Amino acid sequence: MNKAHFLLLFTAIVFTSCTTKERKPVNETSGKTNEVSVIIDDQLWNGEVGDSMRNKFASPVLGLPQEEPVFTLNQYPVKLLEGFMTNSRNIIMVKKEAKSQFRIETNEYANPQVVVHISGETVQEILDTIQNNDSLIIAKIKESEIKVYQEKIKRDSLLDVAKIREKFNVRLNIPIKYKMVLHGKKFIWLKKEITSGNLSLIFYQIPFSSIKDNNNAVKRITHIRDSIGRKYIHGAVPRTRMVTEPAFSPYLSKTKIYNKPTFETKGNWELLNDFMSGPFINYAIVDQPNHRILVIEGFCYAPSKQKRDLMFELEAIIKSVQFLKKK
Repeated sequence: MNKAHFLLLFTAIVFTSCTTKERKPVNETSGKTNEVSVIIDDQLWNGEVGDSMRNKFASPVLGLPQEEPVFTLNQYPVKLLEGFMTNSRNIIMVKKEAKSQFRIETNEYANPQVVVHISGETVQEILDTIQNNDSLIIAKIKESEIKVYQEKIKRDSLLDVAKIREKFNVRLNIPIKYKMVLHGKKFIWLKKEITSGNLSLIFYQIPFSSIKDNNNAVKRITHIRDSIGRKYIHGAVPRTRMVTEPAFSPYLSKTKIYNKPTFETKGNWELLNDFMSGPFINYAIVDQPNHRILVIEGFCYAPSKQKRDLMFELEAIIKSVQFLKKK
């Protein structure tokens, strides 16, 4: 081997060695859906900072019949950071120290992972940082949780969505456990049986002008979903139908799905002349190119269960929707 070949080989070995060192093995994260590990010393957790975090990140989910927190918070002292806690999927790390900072890191210790760093020299600095960034933190963690759940769905057996594609020209990732209950000209109802209850997905489309972005939007959405209930969603007892529960006004917000303007409505439904009820989440997606509004709604009946994560499953499925090009 001549000197030139030896130098080339040596350089390649050194480069490969350095590259291998830089590529640290990435651990997989652990944790239940919507669970957050809060790394914070007991003194802060048991005072104003802990109260603020519970008020922001464990506040009740809108639209559920019983109070359930946005996230389940598990607190651990800072000294436990080194070790198994770094494998948590969602981490909020709070420290009182001279350096004041706020940053959100992705996959810092494991994958997939969201790590929020908050620190300040005083308690007030920490409180201000939480106050100014709580919405962003919630959005980032929820976005990550949705993606994780969608990836989990993809790894399972998926339902053949040919009927949905044929009627609405969209595609979704739906677990095979969802079965077709009813389909009409522009309506589809899927249902998944669970212990002592069920989860449902319904699809329908309405004219483009049906919902306007004004103060009457929530009334229009409620009226439309009640008309759909009257036509398609009935109970086993005669003269029963699904209606929006009148005792509680639904919560309306605006978002985007597949980069399309969307009305998100959360509330409770009940079966008229019966005792069944539960929460719903309704997405009215403004599909301007096709001059229509596509409505995809998820609702559940689970009287003996916590409902946050059941509704989260429906939300993750709905947000996997892709609008296809016309053939």
